[in-house]
Amino acid sequence: MKAGFISLGCSKNLVDTENMLGILKEHGIEITNDPAEADILIVNTCAFIQSAKEESITTILNMAEYKESGRCRSLIVAGCLGQRYKQELLDDMPEADAIIGTGSWSRIMEAVEETLKGNRVVITGDDQVLYDEHTPRIRTTPGYTAYVKIAEGCDNRCAFCAIPMIRGRFRSRTIDDIRDEVEHLTEQGVKEVILIAQDSTNYGLDLYGHPALADLLRELCKIEKLKWIRTLYCYPKFFTDELIDVYAKEPKICKYVDLPLQHAHDSVLRSMRRPDTQEQMRVLLKKLRDRIPGVTIRSTFIVGFPGETDAQYQTLRNFLEEQRFDRVGVFTYSREEDTPAYNMPNQVPEDIMQERYHDLMSLQSKISEEINHGLEGKVIDVLVEGRDEEQPNIAVGRSYRDAPGVDGQIYIENDKTSKPGDMVRVRVLQGFTYDVVGERVDGNEA
Repeated sequence: MKAGFISLGCSKNLVDTENMLGILKEHGIEITNDPAEADILIVNTCAFIQSAKEESITTILNMAEYKESGRCRSLIVAGCLGQRYKQELLDDMPEADAIIGTGSWSRIMEAVEETLKGNRVVITGDDQVLYDEHTPRIRTTPGYTAYVKIAEGCDNRCAFCAIPMIRGRFRSRTIDDIRDEVEHLTEQGVKEVILIAQDSTNYGLDLYGHPALADLLRELCKIEKLKWIRTLYCYPKFFTDELIDVYAKEPKICKYVDLPLQHAHDSVLRSMRRPDTQEQMRVLLKKLRDRIPGVTIRSTFIVGFPGETDAQYQTLRNFLEEQRFDRVGVFTYSREEDTPAYNMPNQVPEDIMQERYHDLMSLQSKISEEINHGLEGKVIDVLVEGRDEEQPNIAVGRSYRDAPGVDGQIYIENDKTSKPGDMVRVRVLQGFTYDVVGERVDGNEA
């Protein structure tokens, strides 16, 4: 019996996929990358915004074709789309044999067994299972990097976001359990762990009565074989002075702050139900830059939120121009049913949203290029990930400034010896809009 998996969406979804893969393997099911060879096909879906939902539906329908052209006997829809639209999927998509929600991934074998008997099933609800260090898992990331989910769910109620409805309340894993998992990962050769949650700076509040990300980071820094610790999705509300000090003092922590701010006009922020003001953002950003030497700051912003005027958009644009973020992601507002923003008046037309999106991305590309030019001549540590396909004498990797999948890469010229997972010292020769080119320094490993 063979199973094939397609994992869509974010890294948090990917960890759920890896856990389901581990459970299937533990039950004697072989994993295949060829959907034509799979008896069971599982699509772990995303439903965050409209484009993600469309991609999920298209992927499900594409996989359904293997019921005719391949060996597929069971097509299972897992993840956010299944959790949010279980009844609609069951009624409108007869190709799907089972629907399994975000909190029920641990019951994947139940879905497999029932569908192979010819039954259609829906397995969602309030299971809210947290994986732990002992949960079976097959990692799909390169051997030197692993995602570690430190919490699940979200207690924020941003007006545009459906995640709390899909993922449930915020719940943290214990520090001891996370430390044990990371120690186990380093024994397998992992050098970089990437800590993820819907709201990482909120970590531990439910367990310990106070935000405990600083405590967790200090504990993980004690793991000898671990080289880099990167944390994503850090909301500004709980980015405390204590946490800033830990970032500044601990050499294993990547000086990389992922801080989704979403907007910069106070009226829009209030409509979004975001707790921050522009002035609070400015204060935090100044602290980060003053107290964490060499910090790289990434943020995400939404254009076209209901009611956003030209003047409010201009405030956002001016904020980006002034703050000069190292990395920026821009999204057009996606109207999601059952969210407070769905029925807000003055929905912004699509053409205006697109115009603002392209304008903001154009501004940020110029800022990114100037920042990367400023790196020329500096020496940085680089985690090698592979080789350039067209020029094998060029190695490709990432520095602490680059998260996988969302940021740029570093191309290392005249490097024929570096292997994936090596950490080397590189002098930057040229900076471009998103990527940089450099050379190894004395051929020494970092």
